[in-house]
Amino acid sequence: MTAEKFRRLALSMPEASEVGHMGHPDFRVGGKIFATLGYPDEKWGMLKLTLEQQEAVIASEPRVFLAVKGGWGRRGATAVCLPEAKTRSLRVVLAAAWRNVAPAKLAARHFEQETARRPRRAGRVGRRRT
Repeated sequence: MTAEKFRRLALSMPEASEVGHMGHPDFRVGGKIFATLGYPDEKWGMLKLTLEQQEAVIASEPRVFLAVKGGWGRRGATAVCLPEAKTRSLRVVLAAAWRNVAPAKLAARHFEQETARRPRRAGRVGRRRT
């Protein structure tokens, strides 16, 4: 993952914008930051997750995600090591960060659109695992 690819993924979120903040770019929806890029250097990004989301991504990909140091990290700020990150998983986690701060109506509308676009897998509807 490169910084430019991270930027493109972040800006692909509905109504996302890029703004400079404290010497590095951040990505916002509804005026609220959901991701930043380039802190502490160009190899890193940051996502605004819930603590539960943070724990899950760190457990699943500890070489990619880690809690930001200090109080921000204890509130869900999660660092992303860009060279280790894969597009597929980062897209999912960026979408979660976006939903965490997006205005409720926009997030609901986006979620409905995503659900409607997903194709159903044949043979899986209504089946239980035994």
